[in-house]
Amino acid sequence: MMHMKDDTGIDYCSANAETIDRWIDEGWEWGIPISHETFERAKQGDWNVLLTPTKPVPHEWFGELRGKKLLGLASGGGQQIPVFAALGADCTVLDYSNKQLESERFVADREGYSVRIIRADMTKRLPFEDGEFDIIFHPVSNCYVRDVLPIWKECFRVLKRGGVLLSGTDHFVNYLVDEDEERIVNRLPFDPIANADQMRQLTQTDSGIQFSHTITEQIGGQLKAGFILTDIYEDTNGSGRLHELNVPTMLAMRSVKP
Repeated sequence: MMHMKDDTGIDYCSANAETIDRWIDEGWEWGIPISHETFERAKQGDWNVLLTPTKPVPHEWFGELRGKKLLGLASGGGQQIPVFAALGADCTVLDYSNKQLESERFVADREGYSVRIIRADMTKRLPFEDGEFDIIFHPVSNCYVRDVLPIWKECFRVLKRGGVLLSGTDHFVNYLVDEDEERIVNRLPFDPIANADQMRQLTQTDSGIQFSHTITEQIGGQLKAGFILTDIYEDTNGSGRLHELNVPTMLAMRSVKP
């Protein structure tokens, strides 16, 4: 059993894990495993993966994947890790959603590759040795975490020198607006632990327990942890009014441990 309470004494990580498990039962798009055909195409070199909702990650961000030790951090669901396995990476996936990890097992068993599957909370010390990985793939997920700097520090610790962190992050724009994305209604930071009205908003929309983060926390946090930022792009939500207006709400970053 994981103990996920933060310094507030509120076990929001367990609540989010249970929420995500339920979303997957309801057909959540980020919990649908890739098909056998998609896996076979990846083996032939025809592949793409997402850190953010719509824009594929540039292949050059990865370099050669064959033989590389890759950690999928909060990357369960059988969507990205199977692609990396098809390309010859030695994969580990860490997630706190049982359903997401079940999807990883399902695809690995179906396609006949091995993957190390770990259920854990990324807000705690990661259960890995210093310098264990060549690549960390971390799709949008730290919006479910109150304090992101410890995550960046742990990523830095478990990467080898020259290792690469590929991260997708949701920044603050989504948290300013109402559900229809028409009016600015919230003061920042969006922190439902500290703000009961913001918790009510999340409950009413069945959004889990989410937190806004500034560019200072996302990019500045990686720099503070010791990373060198080598590339970045923005993305939209993929649907909704902000997306229709082409308002970027997401960042994808490629960072290196020197």
